[in-house]
Amino acid sequence: MKRALFVCIHNAGRSQMAQALYELRGGEARSAGSAPADELHQAVVEALDEIGIDVSDRTPHTLSQEDVEWAELVVTMGCGDACPFIPGKEYVDWDLPDPVGMCLEEVRELRAVIELKIEALAG
Repeated sequence: MKRALFVCIHNAGRSQMAQALYELRGGEARSAGSAPADELHQAVVEALDEIGIDVSDRTPHTLSQEDVEWAELVVTMGCGDACPFIPGKEYVDWDLPDPVGMCLEEVRELRAVIELKIEALAG
């Protein structure tokens, strides 16, 4: 599996779930945000905890050039022009809704979509 960087705006939901699910499959991953929040969305923490993944100690991380250079695959999720582009890297864009304000059931549905996308990446 390629070293993957998952990027969204706040690094408090989608990208954190993707990182955790990619790592669960044995991949190396990082996640970051172009304008990180102060903490992860509580419903995201709960939805991952339900499947045995503890992200309660994680905090949103600011996207850096180093993160992009480290990655072999960059998966963007709505960060737009704030995501740096480095030639030679593989880029994928996932059009996923931001879980801010979602109830736990909606976050579970988003988690299921991300799980399917991670499976496709893992091959």
